[in-house]
Formats: sequence, C-alpha cells, structure tokens
Amino acid sequence: MKPIQYALLMIDFQNDFCLKGGYGDQCAGLDWVNPVIPRAKALLEGARAYGVPVIHTREGYASDLSDCPPLRIERSEKAGAKYGSEGPMGRLMIRGEYGNQIIEELAPIEGELQYDKNSYGAFATTTIDEDLKALGVTDLVFAGVTADICVHTTLREATDRGYNCLYVRDAISTLNPYIRKAAEEMIRQEGGIWGEVVDSEAIIEIWAKLKASE
Repeated sequence: MKPIQYALLMIDFQNDFCLKGGYGDQCAGLDWVNPVIPRAKALLEGARAYGVPVIHTREGYASDLSDCPPLRIERSEKAGAKYGSEGPMGRLMIRGEYGNQIIEELAPIEGELQYDKNSYGAFATTTIDEDLKALGVTDLVFAGVTADICVHTTLREATDRGYNCLYVRDAISTLNPYIRKAAEEMIRQEGGIWGEVVDSEAIIEIWAKLKASE
C-alpha cells in the first residue's frame, strides 16, 4: 500500500475575506471567520514544525475583470460587495491589491507553494494537481474559507483526482453558520464520500507521531 504523504492546503485566507472592509466583512461581518484563524495558525505552525508541505491559494481576478465570469460579478454585487469595486484595502478581489494578499498571521514563507486562481476550485485553473503528484501527496488536509464555495469545490476536485481529503472543521468557516454545519455533514455522507471530518489538534498529533517515528 502506498505510504501516506500529507500536505496542508490553506484556502483563500485573504485580507478580503478576513479583515474589516473586505468582501467577507461587507457581506456578513467577521464573526464567522475570526474564531477559525487561531486554529488555522496552529495547524500551519504544526505543518511547518513537522515537515508537512504547505500550499496556499488566493481567489483573485485581473484588474479589468477579463478573467471573471460576468455572472460572478453580478452575483457579488447582489451579495453587497461587487468584485472590482473600491474598498479600504483596494479594489475587491483584484490580484495585486492589498485585499488580495494572505493575512499576516498565515502568510506564506519561502518554499511554500502559492497559487492565484480565477476560479472557486484550485484544481481548475492552476498546476496544483501536477505539483502535488510530484511531491507524492496522497492526503490533503483542508483549512480555509469559504466552506461551501472555495473549500468544498477544491475538496471535490481533489476527491475526483484520488486524494484522501481531511476537512479540519475548526479551521474552516463560511458566512452562514447553518451552511457551515451542512458543509461538514456532507463530508460524512455515504461512508465519508468526500473524506473525513477532523479537528486541528488531532491532525497535529498525527504529524507529531509521524515525525517522532522517523
């Protein structure tokens, strides 16, 4: 049996989703995301301490929005935070703006893979699949925002490509608490059709034991 090789996937922990004035704040405030950032940080520090590869993603679009589907722009306006509109951290969801950068607490360090995507799923518009395969990754540990959109889309893409997905429920959130719970429950259906729901502490403990056994 192929040995397990973990990687930590940090999905879209961007200023636009996590800080005041960004897309997430304009849509629903920040109470939905603030509690998961410390657990995501602990997970990130654990991965770094135990030699687990770390991958970061950012959703963002060209300054002229030429790579953003018109329906997505229309729907973001209905949500109350139109893509490309001016905000306190620059234009919302535009690559290169401060709002598009990953929050300071979870910022990538040298050697960690980073992907900019103009899609909800990370596999659709990046080379992440090829890069994970080159690393020998079998099991993807998920942290990120938002649970029902970018996290679930990427998780489903990964499942279709044969990765075992571990959904870290205390390091993942979305704007609506009922949808957040539903996103967890969907993982468990049909014998765990989309993977496993886990806590950050349990994953860090697994990594620690693997490191100790080397």
